[in-house]
Amino acid sequence: MKKPTIGFIGLGLMGGNMVENLQKRGFELTVMDLNKDEVAKVIARGNATEAASPKELAEKSDIIMFCLTTSAVVEKIVYGEEGILAGIKEGAVLIDFGTSIPASTKKIGKDLAEKGAGMIDAPLGRTPAHAKDGLLNIMAAGDVDTFEKVKPVLEEQGENVFYLGALGAGHTTKLINNFMGMTTVVAMSQAFAAAKLAGVDTQQLFDIMSAGPSNSPFMKFCKNYAVDNVSDLGFSINNANKDLGYFVQMMNDLGTKSAIAEATSSNLQAAVAAEMGNGNVPEIFDYFVKLQN
Repeated sequence: MKKPTIGFIGLGLMGGNMVENLQKRGFELTVMDLNKDEVAKVIARGNATEAASPKELAEKSDIIMFCLTTSAVVEKIVYGEEGILAGIKEGAVLIDFGTSIPASTKKIGKDLAEKGAGMIDAPLGRTPAHAKDGLLNIMAAGDVDTFEKVKPVLEEQGENVFYLGALGAGHTTKLINNFMGMTTVVAMSQAFAAAKLAGVDTQQLFDIMSAGPSNSPFMKFCKNYAVDNVSDLGFSINNANKDLGYFVQMMNDLGTKSAIAEATSSNLQAAVAAEMGNGNVPEIFDYFVKLQN
């Protein structure tokens, strides 16, 4: 059976490795990215071409994949004058691998359906190294028939492919996951900062906390930075700030609110304003240490 043709937009660290994996597995690709050096790398590996516009990419593709930074960028590429919506074929499927606002995802899905095309939201777990080997965790959602249609391709990219239900459930689950994780890291980082400011030995604090139910991989990441000055959680304050902002917006869209998320978000925003955004999330420890009246 002929493999579907794939259009891929977003050749950052994760997206670029996903494309390399697809090329190794024999897929024909059309790609786009603002970084022309990354586009050139893809084309040099063979069986890939560059599109001049999202519309052209959509016209050439059975499956369109996004690995983009924000919902605003996704909407611009979908709805622009030369956008995906203008060129997508009947029966084609758009897969959004990024972390997007669920309400935006549902709106795009509705508009694609009116053109006879489908959509899957499929945010990712694990690292770019896993992406290169097709070993990602993929949280996929959308119409079940559409999911089954693209599942074989998703299984070429993910070791674990979870089906979560109706469109938007993937992005919702990813935002909840990141809310839990990043709130934990921010709280633990402040705990270590409080110990430092109070003159309490931070290694001893870790020894005590890790002997109880608070012990977790996140605590170890926070301890590694606060105690050992090793920054090894590969997720930036900028990314956490974006995701917590999206979680807050999602809660508002659901007609409720999360004071916990709003507090975490305000701390992350403050760290970004202090020009710490490129650092990994446990580095917010430094912000809390300096945050004195």
